[in-house]
Amino acid sequence: MPEYGRGIQNMVDYALTLTDRNERQRCARTIVAIMGNMFPQLRDVPDFKRKLWDHLAIMADYKLDIDYPFEITKSELLTSKPQPMIYPMKRIRYRHYGFLLETLLKKLKDMPEGEEREALTQMVADQMKRSLFNWNKDAMDDDKVASDVADYTDGKVRLDLEHFRFAPLQGKLPSLHAFPTRQVRRNGKKRS
Repeated sequence: MPEYGRGIQNMVDYALTLTDRNERQRCARTIVAIMGNMFPQLRDVPDFKRKLWDHLAIMADYKLDIDYPFEITKSELLTSKPQPMIYPMKRIRYRHYGFLLETLLKKLKDMPEGEEREALTQMVADQMKRSLFNWNKDAMDDDKVASDVADYTDGKVRLDLEHFRFAPLQGKLPSLHAFPTRQVRRNGKKRS
């Protein structure tokens, strides 16, 4: 383990050569104490001592015959690969909106009119606009979002763009006119 260096590895190799079990045990405790002193900032980490003993066993290639104070992690667990995860393949109409927004739009389509539906419509439309902005800043348009909401909900939910207000985008760049310009005088001093 490179984080401990060659010196610790030499100590572990020396411990493997000891024939007296008590001497090997004492040597192993000393090695673990030195390893702990190398990383004092990690002493507050849960199971810190256990990790040190695991590292000692790994560096000794599990050949160090001592009484470990903790159960050592088996080498098979360290080298085994996890089972592959099953990726759910779902058809998404507009990939830039994603599956969760499609699910919310289906729920929105079936909701009765009221305050809850209006609040969900506001949140969904704002998220759709953010997603569209992240996907393609040039194609982002309020009309596009309103059209997609109507398309997803089969026309049951329509955004009246004259009265509907989207939340401001966080990542949107302000216009150039929003920044005050500074003029430089002939003598090099700045003037507001």
